[in-house]
Amino acid sequence: MDTGLPGLRCRSGRVDGVLAEELFAQLTREPDVDAPDLVAVDATDRLLLDEAATAITSHPDAVAVLDDAHGALTLGAVALHGATGVRVHQDLLVGERALAANAERTGLTGTYTQHALDTGLLRGARVVLAKAPKSLDALRELVQVVATAAHPEVTLYVGGRVKHMTLGMNDVLAEGFTDVHATLARQKSRVLVARGPRAVRSSFPVCREHADLGLTVCAHGAAFAGVKVDRGTRALLRALPSAVPDAATAVDLGCGTGVLAVALAAARPGLTVVGVDQSAAAVASAVATAAANGLADRVRVVRDDAAGSLEEGSVDLVVCNPPFHAGVAVSETLAHRLFAGAARVLRPGGELWCVYNSHLPHRDALRRIVGPTRQVSRDPTFTVTASTRS
Repeated sequence: MDTGLPGLRCRSGRVDGVLAEELFAQLTREPDVDAPDLVAVDATDRLLLDEAATAITSHPDAVAVLDDAHGALTLGAVALHGATGVRVHQDLLVGERALAANAERTGLTGTYTQHALDTGLLRGARVVLAKAPKSLDALRELVQVVATAAHPEVTLYVGGRVKHMTLGMNDVLAEGFTDVHATLARQKSRVLVARGPRAVRSSFPVCREHADLGLTVCAHGAAFAGVKVDRGTRALLRALPSAVPDAATAVDLGCGTGVLAVALAAARPGLTVVGVDQSAAAVASAVATAAANGLADRVRVVRDDAAGSLEEGSVDLVVCNPPFHAGVAVSETLAHRLFAGAARVLRPGGELWCVYNSHLPHRDALRRIVGPTRQVSRDPTFTVTASTRS
């Protein structure tokens, strides 16, 4: 079977390792952050593709891929195992862009389609490949969608690093499937295989009222912190009343479930608020949070990478609780991307109010990227700073 990639050919569901490396060597993380310990293709990608090889070649037109980090699973299924018309859902926008760039680089543009995490993604799918999410709630939502919409004879392959996989994952898979087992580990990765979908109902988004904050928070499975309000966000919430009191426009950059955006809109009726996040789950959660608080007409939420689609110099106030993990790896560069985005959209004299773990060296980066930075509050765990756009 010709794979469509020069020099790569699939033979009865088995691929020569040298040929696979020809494909993987062309893949990069761009435009995602890069660092020596971050890679475009990992051992879990390779193991998933090997474990699912026979299933993919048996059902090449019924393959779906969930949370493919940078395209290795999607393009591997196409180039190495002959999959056609692969349906893909990636929570992170930067992952979508990396997949598109890698597809163009390898001559595989047009071999897949992007979808939301819904029934259209999974309808009739016989083979589903997924990278194991960090939270059980994210896995639970994935399981519910696959079990509800996929073919009755679907096989779901969920792969991850052994050190990050728990028995709780087996239990969540068993909520939606009658047969769940684990493969042997290889290069510190393992795959959970699930068959026999059960009848299940969707339980997302989940909503919780926080009486102490006067807010209701809603969350889809992959949203950071779920329906909780993390301590960093609480620290920034306490500081917000003094954040640019005369601001007319504000952006919650990396908005997550939308807590900061909704709090600003609720406290300042004349403020125009935009929530921005590259996570599809976060955007859907923030939309639900705004609606649950009666602010759907006051808070606009967009899926974007570091506010790239917002007009330069158009914002008075940016608030941000930046992430510092790329998957399971710690990366300060993630925050720096957001700082640069804030600097671009802030008008001269506008301010970025940011909260971060006190041990992180973000203040120097904020001074360099945004402008003069002052400390608003600090405790052993969290620091809040205000940076003025130069």
